[in-house]
Amino acid sequence: MSYSPVTETPPQPSRPRNTWSPTDPMDPTDPIDPMDPTDPIDPIDSMDPTDQIDLGPLDFIPLGEGRAYTLGGKTIAVFRQRDGRLFATDNACPHKAGPLADGLVGSGKVICPLHMWKIDLETGRCLGEAGAVRTYPVRAANGRIRITL
Repeated sequence: MSYSPVTETPPQPSRPRNTWSPTDPMDPTDPIDPMDPTDPIDPIDSMDPTDQIDLGPLDFIPLGEGRAYTLGGKTIAVFRQRDGRLFATDNACPHKAGPLADGLVGSGKVICPLHMWKIDLETGRCLGEAGAVRTYPVRAANGRIRITL
């Protein structure tokens, strides 16, 4: 099956991508609109909400997995451990740019799916190897994921 890029919509992938961008359409049933200043902000929020980017619902990332988000041309991996803790790093492994969001997550570490490099999610340092990835402050607020770049 072929299509004309001028007159037709390209075929959609058979499974959802492992990436999401804040520019994607919001779920109309989602009660919080990040662009609406009247929506509630976490009352214990010590950070200026204008410095944070809303990545969408917390449930978008299942426990024990990661997801990649594209923000301003940069791809960030956000991980949700089985204990519910959130971490965020650059998505590219420093070894061969493997997609860290697709790696195995646990015990505060992610294992790169390409060559099994282990990366500490709090510090971004590679364990047993020379290299590191940048980490970002990320947290949950009102069932939403908020990151500061």
